[in-house]
Amino acid sequence: MRLSDLETPVLTADLDAIERNISRMQAYCNEHGVALRPHIKTHKLPELARLQLEAGAVGITCQKLGEAEVMADAGVEDILVSFPLVGAAKAERLAALASRVKMTVAADSAEVAEGLASVLARHGIEVDFLVECDTGLGRTGVQTPEEAAALAELVDGLEGLRFAGLMTYPSLPETASWLQNARNAVEARGLSVERVSGGGTPTAERTHELGVIDELRVGTYIYGDRACIANGSVPLEDCALRVVATVVSRPTRERAILDAGSKTLTSDLALGATGHGLLVEYPDAEVYDLNEEHGYVDVSRCDRPPQVGDRVTLVPNHACTAANMHDEIVMHRGGEVFETLQTAGRGKVR
Repeated sequence: MRLSDLETPVLTADLDAIERNISRMQAYCNEHGVALRPHIKTHKLPELARLQLEAGAVGITCQKLGEAEVMADAGVEDILVSFPLVGAAKAERLAALASRVKMTVAADSAEVAEGLASVLARHGIEVDFLVECDTGLGRTGVQTPEEAAALAELVDGLEGLRFAGLMTYPSLPETASWLQNARNAVEARGLSVERVSGGGTPTAERTHELGVIDELRVGTYIYGDRACIANGSVPLEDCALRVVATVVSRPTRERAILDAGSKTLTSDLALGATGHGLLVEYPDAEVYDLNEEHGYVDVSRCDRPPQVGDRVTLVPNHACTAANMHDEIVMHRGGEVFETLQTAGRGKVR
């Protein structure tokens, strides 16, 4: 069966491109002595996590415990949860996971650390802890290197947790001095910083230039998307994730309507690009608006615009959110269907 035989809209991924992307990032990390810990929030597929691990990744990163539970059930044995885990219920779930696989957590507050530690200690379990550092994004993370050192020292004194290092996102050139100062402050308190974990696909292949990060968390690189094309991290030919859609209406010369809307693509915009996805066959067209099931396309600049019934291929603006909207994804090689995978981690937001 070929992609042209499938009903639309359908989410697809090119296995050849996936393998190239995995190989390229792993080769970069190997060359520069950086441990690769891919973020599976992009694909949410145990099958792709296994490909990443087989290529040389040291473990995986999950954003939520639900994703980690799916991956542990599939046999993944080394998992970092990079999102703060708040509350007794999540601490109990973490303890259950840590009883069967190696777990690492990250947070930026004593409240989270103490809440996790009390439950983990009661179960006789120890989990590695990374202090999350805000090095410029303005999201989560301690605000100064001294705060990082203070939290590290607190964690070092808690039963159930083991201070293991620092974490930040994204890894930008200006984060280097912040992280180095944090490392120095931690070590001045007599503690060892085993790893400094950074992340972000757009700047991934400059990680070695910072001189302080020894673990890389990246997710979108495996699929690529319109944002990756715009920032130069993944070229169009290696953008594995695509949505195949059908033109269902041509109400005017300038407008075409697709059967792929916000529930199929994503409402996310891509920095450096306009519209809601790249129409591969019609690069002069623009997906200028989305309803839930309708994609609005301006085809006024197309010499030969698509007609009702024509199939088109779109590169989503944001691979992670597009992938999370679909129960399944069709894997192919050169347009020939290889297999259909269930998105096992889809919707695991807790």
